[in-house]
Formats: sequence, C-alpha cells, structure tokens
Amino acid sequence: MQNDRESQIPHEQKSYWREYKDIPSYPALQVNESTDIAVVGGGMVGVISAYLLAKAGKKVALIEAGKLVDGVTGRTTAKITAQHGLYYNSLIQIVGEEQAKLYYQANMDGLKFIEDTAKELSIDCDFSHHNAFVYANTVAGAKQIEKEAEAYMKLGIDGELAKDEVELPFSVEEAIVMRNQAQFHPVKFLAGLIKEIERLGGKIYEQTRAMKILSKNDPVIQTENLSHLSCNKVIVASHYPFNDFDGMYFSRLKVNRSYAIAAKVKGNVPNDMYISGDMPSRSLRYAPGENGEKLLLIGGDGHATGKSSSETIEHYYNLEKFGNEHFGIEEVPYRWSSQDMTTLDTIPYIGTITAGYDNILVATGFHKWGMSNGALAGMLLSDQVLGNENRYAPVFDPTRTKVKTKDAVSFAKDNASVAKSLVTGKLKRASKTVDDLGKDEGSLVRVGKKKAGGYRDEYGQVHLVDTACTHMGCDVKWNDAERSWDCPCHGSRFSYTGEVLNGPAVKPLKKIETEQ
Repeated sequence: MQNDRESQIPHEQKSYWREYKDIPSYPALQVNESTDIAVVGGGMVGVISAYLLAKAGKKVALIEAGKLVDGVTGRTTAKITAQHGLYYNSLIQIVGEEQAKLYYQANMDGLKFIEDTAKELSIDCDFSHHNAFVYANTVAGAKQIEKEAEAYMKLGIDGELAKDEVELPFSVEEAIVMRNQAQFHPVKFLAGLIKEIERLGGKIYEQTRAMKILSKNDPVIQTENLSHLSCNKVIVASHYPFNDFDGMYFSRLKVNRSYAIAAKVKGNVPNDMYISGDMPSRSLRYAPGENGEKLLLIGGDGHATGKSSSETIEHYYNLEKFGNEHFGIEEVPYRWSSQDMTTLDTIPYIGTITAGYDNILVATGFHKWGMSNGALAGMLLSDQVLGNENRYAPVFDPTRTKVKTKDAVSFAKDNASVAKSLVTGKLKRASKTVDDLGKDEGSLVRVGKKKAGGYRDEYGQVHLVDTACTHMGCDVKWNDAERSWDCPCHGSRFSYTGEVLNGPAVKPLKKIETEQ
C-alpha cells in the first residue's frame, strides 16, 4: 500500500485552474501613489470589486501580495451554488427565516452576476448550469437531510428530496437537490475582468504586500516595498484581513484547510455536483479535460490549519482512495489545497470592518463557499463605496452583534485552544538535529541550545527558520504535503524559506543562519 500511495501522489501541488496562463504580469508598486479606491487582494472579491468600481468611473488601484488569482480563488472546487452543504436548517436556528432567505437570495444573485458578466464580456469560462446535491450514506445523515428539506420549503428554495435523481456509483440513504446551480473556471473568468479593469483605466500591481493601514479616516496603505498608497476608501479582500487587529478578526474566524484532486477515471463522471452530508466530507464535480474527456474533481478531508491528526499527505491519499474505490482512477494529474475561514455565525463578514472605520471595508469568512459569496461580496462592497442601497448589507454586516450563546461558547473554546497551542508549541522540544534531516524532510531541529524549523531540500541545502509565527507568536508546525510551516493558532502559513504564503501574518519567519 505504501508503494502504491507514493506512486500515485505526485511530489508537487498543481492546481487545475492555475494551468490557465493567459493573465498578464504586473509590476510591483515601487513609488507613492494616490487613488480613489484601493483594493487589497487579487482574487474573486478583489477583482470583481475593482471591476465594478472602475466600470462606475472610479479611479481604482488593485494590489496583490503575490500573483493575481494565485491564492484561494486559484485553488477552489469552483462550484457556484447557494447549496452550502446541510446549511439552511442550521442557519434558520441562528438568524431566523427572514435572514436565511436573504442569504440564499444573495448567493443566487452572485451566481447570476457571474453568468451575466461572462455573457456581457464574452468570457469563455466553461460556465454551465447543473443541479447540486447533498447526499448521505448513513441513517443519521438522512435524518439531517430531511430537516434540510423542510428548511428549503420554508425559505422557498428551488429543491427537494431527490434520492432517486442521484447518479453516483454507490447507493445513498437520502439526498437533497438544489436546482439550477452552476460551475465554471474561475481563473478564466477573472482573467476577463482583469483585462476590463485595465481597459477602464484601473491600475494593477503584483508582488505588493500590504503591511498596515496608517489612518482609518484618510487611509494610507504601507506596503512591504516601503511604498505608500493613499486613497479615500480601502477594500480589504486579502482573504484573511491583513489588518485583523481592527475589529479583532483573529478572535472571530476559524481557519481550515481542505484538499482536492482532479483525476482521469475509468468509470462515468457525474454530470451534476455532489457533496456528502456525512463525514469525512467529499465534494464531486467534473471539469473539462483534453480531447473532450471529463476529469473528476474530488474535494474534502478538511481539518483546522496546523492541526491535522495525521501527516498532511494522507489527506490527498484519502481522496485518491475514495476515487479509486468508486470510479477507478487511472491518473491524478492535479492536486491542490485551499484555506478557508468561518465566522461566528457562519455568515461572511462583508462591509465596514468595524465601528468607526467607515473608510475601510472587508470581505472574509466565506465558509468554503467563496464563488457565489465572493461575487456577492464584490457587488455589495462596490455598492457601499458608491453609496448605493443594498438589501443584503444588514445580513453580512461585520459589526452585527446578534450571536447565539452556543456559538459564543464554541468560539470561546476555539480561542482557548489557541492559547493552549501557544503554550504547548513553546514547550515542545526538538528531537532531531540538522544532521538527522534527510533530503526533502522538514522537522523541528536543535540548533545549539535552541530549536528551529529545518528543511533539507532535494539538493541537500538546509533552510532554518525561527518557528515563532510573526502574527502573534504561536509556534508553526511542519506540513509535509505542501512543504510549509503552518500556524495552528490563526492559520498563517510560510514557505520552508520563511516567506508568507497565507495571512494574517504579513512578515516572513526569521531566518536562522548556521554553517553547513
């Protein structure tokens, strides 16, 4: 089994979506500049917001820490759907029927925006409509689906129990369908919008990491390049807010990683979209392959960032095992992972970042459903910047205060877990020395009387970093599947050389020099 696993799982990650290369490169912002609206983040929310504001005649500057559409948007399963798992029965309990219905309608508006915009701009982004199903393999899961069907009826959602409509190579106890949902190629879609932003006069900068906002009333963004971008308003669309201390977002977001593979299979690939209601989670959809073939996309096997109960490579193996068992995998040309945040009440935070910061807006906490929610966020944020009324604003308002006691208790436990991770990480000792590291191996190591994070690359060179996360000081953990250092407290991730891969951290890990 070990040999089979190693032969099937490739050495490096490769996202199916990021194989599309027709996106121009842009320079870093090296000088001070001013604009009407500054947008931080070149993913789904940032690009849509910048496009809509440029279209409305605003002077817009979009800055991205790395490459455009290379973050979470480039590592999604790209379902555009208001069916967010078994969600609405629970949502009604949290916010009531009226708010839950608005959430559904908002996400359907996000779907329609993508469809209409792709048609308007003639963007070939593989958009197609499909039904979306949640299925259960257990009796307990079937009961939850029946409750979800009751919620659909209350909210007027286009869907119902649909066990007989399921087309999967295994039997299910029950299923629920939400009709007329969609899927697409997010990178192709956003590439079309990026070209429009330029055509409309918008400025775009890559390799320009925002470090801090110097003023809440007259915002000035200080970048890693030591350049400054002054503006009237800032939209923070960096997935995890880089300025998370404004509004205490580090205490209001759970951070999880999930995994995906795209495989060539022997069996029939489902035409519709599926997600399991039971654990472990499994998400299924197809994507166009070469010569008209269909690739099977399998997602799931998520866990809290930095807190996997097994080696992270095992999560890819679990997805492959599931696919091979039910569909007969021939080849796995793509595998990738993603990071997602969940809010206190599971509804994203979209709007003014916190009370008294009217010129700083944010969008975060999409609970793994960033396509429909991301499109919605772009529309909602642009409306707020332009002073337009939007009926969904109160639902997603980041300053909302109505939180159920059980949710507050849950997050209190999570924050206690963060404190525990901070302490236990500092107490953990390194059992290896630098000399013990094999090629392509990372671990805590002893360097003199101190510990460090060490990785020996395929050429034998050792890279040593201080394991204290630059966000709030928690000790990072080695991620063997992605060769990264991951923080179990707030989800920051760093390359083996210390560079920031995921926020909220904005500064790299400190490098430790040693003679080798």
